Amino acid sequence: MHLIVDGYVKTPDILWDEAFLYQLLDSYPAQIGMSKISEPFVVRYEGGEAEDRGISGFVFIAESHISVHTFAERGYVNIDVFSCRDFDVERAIKDIQDKFQLIKLRSYLVNRNWEVAPVKPTPEK
Repeated sequence: MHLIVDGYVKTPDILWDEAFLYQLLDSYPAQIGMSKISEPFVVRYEGGEAEDRGISGFVFIAESHISVHTFAERGYVNIDVFSCRDFDVERAIKDIQDKFQLIKLRSYLVNRNWEVAPVKPTPEK
């Protein structure tokens, strides 16, 4: 499952808060039944165009990853929760809305369950 949430925040200051994002990425995997396998990685970006500035964070989970990209000048955030295992999507959307104080959001769910037969190697010629 790949949950994508795009949203606008009530308080843009949260989109510059590296400690908030680190703590979220550190604790949230367990809250949705996932297993964190790395420390969160959070970086600040202040170069380029003003509308592109913000922070980004990423955490590896055993099931895949969670990533966040903020565009602080626009009050905009992109969040991905990508997992090879099912999770409560409605809860995750509500959690994200609450934690980021989103006043407007769009969400998309991509189901990655695709039963594929194992690939057999072709004989060398």
